[in-house]
Amino acid sequence: MNTHRLGDHGADVGLLQSRLIRAGCPLSVTHVYDVATEAAVNSIQAKTGLVVDGIAGPKTLAALATGQRAPKHLADADIVRAAETLDVPVACVRAVNEVESRGSGFLPDGRPVILFERHVFWRRLEARGIDPAPFAARYPNIVSQTYGGYQGNAAEYMRLATAEQIDASAAWESASWGAFQVMGENWQRLGYSGVDDFVARMENSEGDQLDAFVRFVAADAGLLAALKGRKWAVFAKGYNGPDYARNLYDAKLAQAYLKYAGTDRAAA
Repeated sequence: MNTHRLGDHGADVGLLQSRLIRAGCPLSVTHVYDVATEAAVNSIQAKTGLVVDGIAGPKTLAALATGQRAPKHLADADIVRAAETLDVPVACVRAVNEVESRGSGFLPDGRPVILFERHVFWRRLEARGIDPAPFAARYPNIVSQTYGGYQGNAAEYMRLATAEQIDASAAWESASWGAFQVMGENWQRLGYSGVDDFVARMENSEGDQLDAFVRFVAADAGLLAALKGRKWAVFAKGYNGPDYARNLYDAKLAQAYLKYAGTDRAAA
């Protein structure tokens, strides 16, 4: 089942509604993800401790099946704690979680989501006094001066495994990890004891992955100021790079913030 939200329609939505009804939600099967369906999803998320965003994805379905949040999944309390740490409205962190995170920080097999960056690996090998050129000739998909070569999902671990054979620490530093895709090379700047400590935290839970994001923002005064001031274009450019506008990250963040700001005020 795909992730669904307000306005979606179809057989998958009808199936979701049936599951919500079995969980005790006062709902009808309309095959339309309407306001009532969103409210039912919010209720289940709140009851099980998930992030309350009204979006039904794999984590919500898992909670529906078991009646509880999986320990690795992000909790609403994690969102509140992150906002307190950064001294920003909770709606800011909710908006970032919806737009900037990858939805789930883990693959179906339980490993963290990663994206291996071959151009970063070139740089990290050089930092260790290792000439990357011979490896680039043999493994152009693993070592290169240009970005690319992505295979996605679990296949990224095959690329990582090849890189680990060359230098494990450099390999871990050259991948972005978890729901918020924080690069491993940032480990020292973000206060981890080593890249192995960083990776272990990313493997532990989405709460730890959010903590890496919090550290990343807190370590960048400009990025933190943009988040505090709700300057979404500045924040999106700082977090996503100069191509942020192509994916409308700033507009999506602004829209999500307004939604959650209204929800938080209503709940207060």
